[in-house]
Amino acid sequence: MEERKSIPFTSAMTPRERAVALLWLALHVYALPKLLTGLFRAGALDEIGVHIVCYGVGAAALLFLLLRFWRQEFDALCDYGPGALLEVVKAYGVLLLCNLAVNLGLLLAGRMDNPNNAAIFSMAKQDLGGMAAVAVFLAPLVEEPMFRGGVFGLLRRRSRAAAYAVSMLLFALYHVWSYALADPRCWLYLLQYLPAGFLLARCYEKTNTLWAAVFLHMTVNGVSMLAISAMGQYL
Repeated sequence: MEERKSIPFTSAMTPRERAVALLWLALHVYALPKLLTGLFRAGALDEIGVHIVCYGVGAAALLFLLLRFWRQEFDALCDYGPGALLEVVKAYGVLLLCNLAVNLGLLLAGRMDNPNNAAIFSMAKQDLGGMAAVAVFLAPLVEEPMFRGGVFGLLRRRSRAAAYAVSMLLFALYHVWSYALADPRCWLYLLQYLPAGFLLARCYEKTNTLWAAVFLHMTVNGVSMLAISAMGQYL
């Protein structure tokens, strides 16, 4: 079978769209959680409600404000064809192997208690449907335009290496920093998110459409939710 020729990476946000994605990154990391934490402390929202509102508002805002970009990326997805699904499957397979290696290293180091994973598991036990909606559908629609569309896309035009390095590191920091500020040992868990950051960016670059990275992200989180559901039946 003839191997599919690689296509040039032409996906790009307009300057306005990129500003929206990067501005929302700041809002999503700091301003919105600060506001919602106030509502949580006031008893207006529970912990799961905070996540639903945070990601729900983000997904709705980024879908609306980046509508032209999402349509452009859908056209690119159609141009790439069914091969995009194959790229998602291949990337997920590689990610499983990378995660196995990283987790084995952490296990040998005696550090497998990732507090972010523990928090997700705890909330999923309370409301699996709510957490699945956040993790599988809302989070990819928020995080992919921020980290891959915004950060990776901005730097990719200047330095491919910098685009990968910075977007991977920011993606990993996003999942760890709040815990690591309280316990510096948690910085070690950056290692668990670097492979996903690389493969999500690679899937985006390879297929020339952000939708492929979104679908990969949905797959990763979806399988995790299924695993949590299965584990919950035995706990």
